[in-house]
Amino acid sequence: MIFAMHQTKVACIARHGRGSAWHQRLMRHIAGEQLLLASSTTEGNRGGDLRNSAAPIETHEGRIKLERMATVISYGEAADGIVTTARRSPDAASGDQVLVVFLKNDYTLERQIGWDALGMRGTASSGYKLIAAGVSEQILPASYDEILAHTMMPVAHLTWSAAWAGIAAAAVDRARAFVRKAAHRADATMPPCATHLTRAGASMRTLRSVIGGALQRFELAVDPVALESVDFQTGMNLLKVQASELAVATVMSAMQACGLSGYRNDGEFSVGRHLRDVLSSPIMISNDRIIANVGTASLLSGAPASLREQV
Repeated sequence: MIFAMHQTKVACIARHGRGSAWHQRLMRHIAGEQLLLASSTTEGNRGGDLRNSAAPIETHEGRIKLERMATVISYGEAADGIVTTARRSPDAASGDQVLVVFLKNDYTLERQIGWDALGMRGTASSGYKLIAAGVSEQILPASYDEILAHTMMPVAHLTWSAAWAGIAAAAVDRARAFVRKAAHRADATMPPCATHLTRAGASMRTLRSVIGGALQRFELAVDPVALESVDFQTGMNLLKVQASELAVATVMSAMQACGLSGYRNDGEFSVGRHLRDVLSSPIMISNDRIIANVGTASLLSGAPASLREQV
């Protein structure tokens, strides 16, 4: 998941910083020194509202500064830089945003909230007060609306979904090993729990198909009109909802296939960590928020006329 978050930020810089000498140098710096980038898009009581920011960029004689109450910055203390959203200026509306990159020497982090979560503990997603300063060239030249629609949202949802699919696949592998061992002990008789393995395998195949279809649509959407279309944006938003729900269902079925051996934390067939981690997926940018946001857009687009339109 850390790698997925990092790659999403790199994609934003690579695709939308091409006209900026500062960001071109940064990309060479990232590649040459293998820098790790973190993301700060969650702020105050706004939760995962990517389309609104409270803290503004303040500009004076070519210098910029930002003070932001970042409720979550995953692996923030380990990162070499932070890519953050902000209001364009103190008098800008909350939805008038920019995306800006600060490197380690540009900012300080004051921890406000710890990270003692059910799962995904390794992401170290603590909350901080981010105090940053730099030069105006560190602001990406493209509009944030464009960055979000063309790159940030689709890349994030694709890479997150792939991470969740990996968790689910690992759980299915454990369930398969458990059922094989149980069948061997019973003289090749399939145990009753094997039905749950079948369900896990079916939802795993569906999950991979959903991700594969979304990836293909992203690869084919090469122009702004396609990327900003209602159908594409709705599909990429709902990818996150579908993938997270399918991943949770897959891991739950895998745990049921393993029974008590899956529920325990001290055996070779334990699925406890997989379940704890994957349960973060529906609430990491809440599915309810996403469904509410795409509800209006869904009214504007009809159902596909054929299966071919789905691809």
